[in-house]
Amino acid sequence: MKSGTTTLHDLLAEHPDISMSEPKEPCYFVDPEVLKHFWPEMWRMGYWKDEQAYRALFSGKPGAKFFGESSTDYTKRPKISGVVEKIAAYSPEARFVYIMRDPLERTLSHYWHMVEHRGEQRVALDAIIQDSHYREVSHYAYQLAPYIERFGRDKIHALTFEELKSDTLGTVRAVYGWLGVDPAFTPQGLRQARNVTPQQITQKREVAGALDRVRHSTLWGRIGPYFPKGLRRLGVTLVERKISRAQTDMSEVMRYLRPIQQPQTEALAQMLGRRFDEWKTLYGK
Repeated sequence: MKSGTTTLHDLLAEHPDISMSEPKEPCYFVDPEVLKHFWPEMWRMGYWKDEQAYRALFSGKPGAKFFGESSTDYTKRPKISGVVEKIAAYSPEARFVYIMRDPLERTLSHYWHMVEHRGEQRVALDAIIQDSHYREVSHYAYQLAPYIERFGRDKIHALTFEELKSDTLGTVRAVYGWLGVDPAFTPQGLRQARNVTPQQITQKREVAGALDRVRHSTLWGRIGPYFPKGLRRLGVTLVERKISRAQTDMSEVMRYLRPIQQPQTEALAQMLGRRFDEWKTLYGK
């Protein structure tokens, strides 16, 4: 999550021998009750309860050699567990592309995503300390371990967001080659950034619960237009505030995360047999 999965998904989807799902994150292998809590919108789409509906997501290229999807919830343990076992039962020969980002930057981006889309009201340091999920998703060795144990290291292609960003064509062609499809294919969307977190974020105020419920109620939808615009604008400012990510001091968060994430990255380097010098923020460079 927040590591370039949308960009990579789209670049894979362009290859004539690869059929990628739309939506990109059907979350078919996530326990339905867990999915309902984490992502109710996707739960309501119901792919989890209908195998034929899930398989239909890949019908666009019936002659494709590979059929893929990009549900980031598959690497969010321990809050989302049991995924590896379900995939292994469904597709024992499955192959996995795991894209990672500087874990410190990913954690911050995850926080801003939750502010913008899931009503996260806490300041960043409090949220990241109090909710281990922010840190766990960035613990890549921990997330990869059950996949390597079940499927083997050779079934996993690991790469980084930074590699994809600095050499998009070379990086995606390496994935094509690893899959055994034509590595000379050139996708058209090489310069398109996808799913980028905006610089200005809207955050709900911690005291705004009751007002926010009124604001989104059916009753307000009927009577709200009859209130003066000035009064409605005042209500909005009481409920939410605009925050510039670039002007928000995250130095305390960085000091908190580095001693946690640096040893985790060393464990990852040993697991994958490579270094991660491109993760400049993590190492204070």
